[in-house]
Amino acid sequence: MLPLQADEVVDALDPGAVVVSAAAFLLGFVVVLLLGKTLFVPAVRRVLGSRGFDEVVRSLGTSVANAIVWVAAIAIAFTVAGYGAFLSAFAVFGGALALAVGFAAQDLLGNFVAGIFILKDKPFEVGDWIQWEGNAGRVEDIDLRVSRVRTFDNELVTVPNGDLANNAVTNPVAYDTLRQKFVFGIGYDDDIDEATDIIVGEAEKHEDILDDPAPSVRLVDLGDSDVGLQSRWWIEDPDRGDFVKIRSEYVQSVKEAFDDAGIDIPYVHRELTGSIETIEAIAADE
Repeated sequence: MLPLQADEVVDALDPGAVVVSAAAFLLGFVVVLLLGKTLFVPAVRRVLGSRGFDEVVRSLGTSVANAIVWVAAIAIAFTVAGYGAFLSAFAVFGGALALAVGFAAQDLLGNFVAGIFILKDKPFEVGDWIQWEGNAGRVEDIDLRVSRVRTFDNELVTVPNGDLANNAVTNPVAYDTLRQKFVFGIGYDDDIDEATDIIVGEAEKHEDILDDPAPSVRLVDLGDSDVGLQSRWWIEDPDRGDFVKIRSEYVQSVKEAFDDAGIDIPYVHRELTGSIETIEAIAADE
């Protein structure tokens, strides 16, 4: 059976009916569009702003709200004009198409959603130094799909936001101070208390190492050839460059102080014993 009977086709082609339908379509479209633009879109932007979302998310929300208003205006206009059956068929087709696209682009959509959460929760920001899954670098850009990180070897790494949102990310510069650690190995015959005093003293001399919290030392390891003393100290306004610089200067000063005090920093000695047997095979002349 055809969707439209002959008399329905004739009615639809009647000039008067066409004018009325067109007027109804235009009126419904304009009314819904104006209400959406003046009420719905600004309300969405205000709600996103009140919840602390980033400007990128607010802009995205505004774009989505505008798209919703246009779709709603067209849908309501078709309904008011008397073309609800056409609209229903189009909606079914559009839903099937959206489902197919969703399955095909699920990773892309996942990264997109992850980008929104990163911009909202702010586990890190542009300029922060982060570490994730064995990688490290400074964040240069946070997009809705990917984040761009410049490594300390000056390489640009483009990371899908899903990887950063679904895995542990360390942000060493999230707070005003950062604790650093280093294990100094001394010989078993060396004085632990003397070595501890030197380690703490060199930390207290360094102008970039904080006095509060104070530097401290813990015995953490009895190795095959050394005693491990772990030094812990704090720095202010942590930055990758400062982190490396302060650590290098401090470790060097402790090493030089150990040398002056006659404290040995041993290294592993290995002795290989055994014998090598050689067998010579002499082929007989035939």
